Amino acid sequence: MVTNESDTFDIGGEYTVHRLGFGAMRITGEDVIGRPESEPNARDVLRRADELGVDFIDTADSYGPAVSERLIGEALDTTRDDLVVATKAGLLRNREGEWLAHGEPDYIRNQVLTSIDRLGVDSIDLYQFHRPDPDTDYEASIQAFAELQDDGLVDHVGISNVSVEQLELARDHVDVATVQNEYNLGNREHEAVLEACEEYGIGFIPYFPVGAGGFDDAARDAVETVAERHDASVYQVALAWLLDHSDVTLPIPGTSSIAHLEQNVGASELALTDTDREALDVE
Repeated sequence: MVTNESDTFDIGGEYTVHRLGFGAMRITGEDVIGRPESEPNARDVLRRADELGVDFIDTADSYGPAVSERLIGEALDTTRDDLVVATKAGLLRNREGEWLAHGEPDYIRNQVLTSIDRLGVDSIDLYQFHRPDPDTDYEASIQAFAELQDDGLVDHVGISNVSVEQLELARDHVDVATVQNEYNLGNREHEAVLEACEEYGIGFIPYFPVGAGGFDDAARDAVETVAERHDASVYQVALAWLLDHSDVTLPIPGTSSIAHLEQNVGASELALTDTDREALDVE
């Protein structure tokens, strides 16, 4: 039976989770808008993740919008001590599929209340600023998250889509528990941010963790070679590489399929060798 064999990380020095988590963006409708084709299936996927030992789930109020959070609140006991649910605020979503940055402090203070209600919790385990808003002072947005933590509505604060400089600025106002940036085997643009997280003991959540298999020719050849060696898929290798690459990475592959979920979790059982690492050390 497949189980989550990834080792653990302490988010904020407090919440111990297996490093391979689940990203709940894909349990919504097409293009991350509206309800999924089958809400019972979406809830089954969430429950199956729980059964497999996935105890870290990442979502956002903009996924649906609101749909992903609601389904998580319906499918799982989100008040359990052994389950960490992270969500985000800072993006507006519309039916045209636009993602619009909105970091105004009063908006964030309102959104935390809606997320708490949908998730069915008293406070949010990990609340993340989804993206800096060019029309709002970044420090003002971060300070709003810090105040939510002070008020007991948020246990830990994370940030997303940031540079090293923005991470440093955020740390002047709040204890940053996690950073969530795009990062995968084929896209290591934010390596410096990952290194800063390693230095500070901050969790690094690489979103788009397999890059939709979008490797260049050299990387694809390497991944396919390693996959064949382990009788695994290229996606499992890409996830295994993220887990192996740094002790602070928390990959969150997402899916609306139980079979695909089980394949993703199976990546936690794949142990890379020095030969594998050398082959995959291409960009």
